[in-house]
Amino acid sequence: MELLTPASIQSALQRHGLRPSRALGQNFLADPNTARRIVRLADVRRGDAVIEIGPGLGSLTLALAEAGASVVAVELDRHVIAGLEDHVRDAEVTIVEGDALTMDWHALLDEHGLQRAALVANLPYNVATPVVIRLLETAPRINDVLVMVQREVGERYAARPRTKAYGSVTVKVGFHAAAEIVGAVPPAVFIPRPNVESALVRLRRHREPPVSVLDQEWMFTLVRGGFATRRKMLRQSLKPVLGDDAEAIILASGAAPTARAEELDLAAWAALADASMPAQ
Repeated sequence: MELLTPASIQSALQRHGLRPSRALGQNFLADPNTARRIVRLADVRRGDAVIEIGPGLGSLTLALAEAGASVVAVELDRHVIAGLEDHVRDAEVTIVEGDALTMDWHALLDEHGLQRAALVANLPYNVATPVVIRLLETAPRINDVLVMVQREVGERYAARPRTKAYGSVTVKVGFHAAAEIVGAVPPAVFIPRPNVESALVRLRRHREPPVSVLDQEWMFTLVRGGFATRRKMLRQSLKPVLGDDAEAIILASGAAPTARAEELDLAAWAALADASMPAQ
């Protein structure tokens, strides 16, 4: 199967009168070797069902199909779909026009008769985190995920406590999945060339959350409060959420009131949430 190159992408853009949309974060992958490397890292096998978000003109789509996957490609830009159709017409690819930020993933999988699926995607930088979080929260049947995102964003997903990259997104991702950076992608392999480096991040969904917590939404409320002013000690940053009893509650949870948000791992946030549950 012939994968897309810089020349074939430029030709398709001209043929269909297209220009990559900055507003939609369109940077088309233009290197067959990188596309095939992503598929290998995603461990895609023949017969696998794969969801792809933002296929663009089909660079990664064709590599997935070449590996024998059955691909459902979700594309928001209706102008790009004509070019995508040209490239994948002989592959086992179904194109769905839709927005990953509002997509009903259960309905999509049901419509295509899929009990489970993997997701492999080059996500637009400007919506990558909302898309990833929404998938983790609402699409449990999408179990294995490999996404290409801006390097700094990928580092946040996989960060460890007490590091600069560790933040509220890290905690939320970690509650749902194990995140690991498995590769880097340079700007030179895209059209147009972005001003940032990209990272390939693997997310393995947990069978069960790694911590028990009475109310996960309350925990994430605390997490957001703690990281909103991450340089402050918890007794200060959480006072707007916990009130005047913040210091006593933090102590009761086993954390230090003088600690900062980045020092608490997922288990510590869960303990703090349970210790501070508002009265019903």
